[in-house]
Amino acid sequence: MTGQGRVLIAMSGGVDSTAAAVLLHRQGYDCDGAMLKLLPSDDSLCCSAEDAADGRAAASRLGMRFYVFNETERFDRDVAARFVSEYVAGRTPNPCIDCNRCLKFGALLDRALLLGYEYMATGHYARIAQGEDGLFHLLRGVDRRKDQSYVLYQLTQRQLAHLLLPVGDYDKAAIRAIARDAGVPNADKADSQDICFVPDGDYTAYLRRRGAAMEPGDFIDRDGHVLGRHRGHACYTVGQGKGLGISLGRRVYVVKKDPVANTVTLGDEADLYTGELWARDANWICGTAPDHPIRCHVKTRYSQRETPGQVTALPEGRLRVVFDEPQRAVTAGQSVVLYDGDEVLGGGIIE
Repeated sequence: MTGQGRVLIAMSGGVDSTAAAVLLHRQGYDCDGAMLKLLPSDDSLCCSAEDAADGRAAASRLGMRFYVFNETERFDRDVAARFVSEYVAGRTPNPCIDCNRCLKFGALLDRALLLGYEYMATGHYARIAQGEDGLFHLLRGVDRRKDQSYVLYQLTQRQLAHLLLPVGDYDKAAIRAIARDAGVPNADKADSQDICFVPDGDYTAYLRRRGAAMEPGDFIDRDGHVLGRHRGHACYTVGQGKGLGISLGRRVYVVKKDPVANTVTLGDEADLYTGELWARDANWICGTAPDHPIRCHVKTRYSQRETPGQVTALPEGRLRVVFDEPQRAVTAGQSVVLYDGDEVLGGGIIE
């Protein structure tokens, strides 16, 4: 296949986006690379000076230009500040989904089109297919262990029409081999795992640095009886069973948080299971919500296996999901993503 058109590739300095550049370059696309500068300092897990140097070196090896676009203000406003406000409101957000929506497929795609590029590409493990009806479909990556379709459920038809995801047809070992064979310097670079703007993994300390109030309050049981004191409701998430700092003679878990009363409800494993959820800000990738309940598979966390259920589209961009079997630790602020086989139908933010 010979590619036609100009492509701006989001290159983070990692092996996946570099392999995307190699693959598209081989297919004959006119490629350039770009990185978004998201944080003002280099104490992060992405977009550091070292990452930029790796991305620039890979682009140079492939004969591509490489740009760094400063989006620190937008990232702080739309991702980092929202991360803090969601925790303060008692929810557990997924900042990677916000970053994709606002930055990668928002600011960067808009900039690419403004500069005359016909496509933008990333190193996500997912695939895009166009149907006979002209609609674009988002599919899982071939490597189910690396599949990243969950964090892309907010993509629209407009975005998919200008997006290339070449990595999704390969597994991780093949991607490293492609980068290695091309002689790029970061073929064996380790993957990043944690939230990029919380490099030490201590999100509680980050929330404090950002001015979030951490007022101690009561641990309570489901009947409202006080069990002890917590360090601040934002220090905990639903399903958490470790690091609670309380001994009750049995294993207990966070089953609910009330930011208004500043209480954290503890319960048994069985108390974590629920048979349904509601979600807001729904996105249907086809562009329209179904006018009747549908059967599909759903995921309520990135690392979770999907489970069957029934989904009903409600007014004002809301969803109701009823599981065939109760699910553990469904958490407000996370995303529920809907699948039909390998295809992502859409999703929303769990209320």
